[in-house]
Amino acid sequence: MRHGKKVNHLSRQTGHRKSMLANMACSLIEHKRIITTVAKAKALKQFVEPLVTKSKEDTTHNRRIVFAYLRNKYGVTELFREVAAKVGDRPGGYTRIIKMGNRLGDNADMAMIELVDFNELYNGGKKEEKKGRTRRAKAKATSTEKAPAPAVEEVKEVASVVEEVTPVVEEAPVVETPAVEAPVAEVEETPADETPEAPADEESKEEEA
Repeated sequence: MRHGKKVNHLSRQTGHRKSMLANMACSLIEHKRIITTVAKAKALKQFVEPLVTKSKEDTTHNRRIVFAYLRNKYGVTELFREVAAKVGDRPGGYTRIIKMGNRLGDNADMAMIELVDFNELYNGGKKEEKKGRTRRAKAKATSTEKAPAPAVEEVKEVASVVEEVTPVVEEAPVVETPAVEAPVAEVEETPADETPEAPADEESKEEEA
């Protein structure tokens, strides 16, 4: 009896099943979409999505854990570089399964499994919109956005008060006064050769001395 054992063995032994899922995961990371049966696609979805979650944090420990599952260093490099950059903001649900009808040979149900962020047809070349925030996150966002508003209003009020207090000084008009020319005194010029004559009284005093 297999009570509580919900793992789909896919008609394979453990080693064969793990190797097959590892190869399919590497193909999905490299080509971004593959076509397989619905049962294998569902098993691959459970196998690869935890590895994509590990790739969000690029550490040596996470790389070693992923390498233990994928067993391919090129697949690990592609996952941590290209895929992780695309799905960094997505909280989960990295893959999508699209049913494609039945196979002609054995009438098996076929499906295409792909990485959601790399489908340009569904996304229209844009990244899918994130889910709405919770009420707590919205309340925090609104409180943080409304907090700085009163500070700006206080600054405007202080500026208006300062403008009312400061008196406006009007400049007096400048009156141009005409320049007054000072009168110039006329000075008689004496010729350099002529010297003034001394009075007669002074000459007589010199002779007596």
